[in-house]
Amino acid sequence: MYLTTEKKREFFGKYGKSETDTGSTEGQIALFTHRINYLTGHLKTHRKDFSTQRALVILVGKRRKLLNYLINRDIERYRAIIKSLGIRK
Repeated sequence: MYLTTEKKREFFGKYGKSETDTGSTEGQIALFTHRINYLTGHLKTHRKDFSTQRALVILVGKRRKLLNYLINRDIERYRAIIKSLGIRK
């Protein structure tokens, strides 16, 4: 499996408040970004996998909603997570 429990703890420890705080916005954005990158790579080789394509669109929408929430709450945290994950240009 591409996403193990240790990998999740690493994301939440690095971007969230702690390893066990799975509800932090930054941790969820980092996890969604990892999953989006994985699905994008999968779709490069399997172009006609439409169920994965739909899942990718849903994940991008969820991440966008979390980023909008974060930009409205705390612009500095938003800028930090964007810079560390390299989401924007």
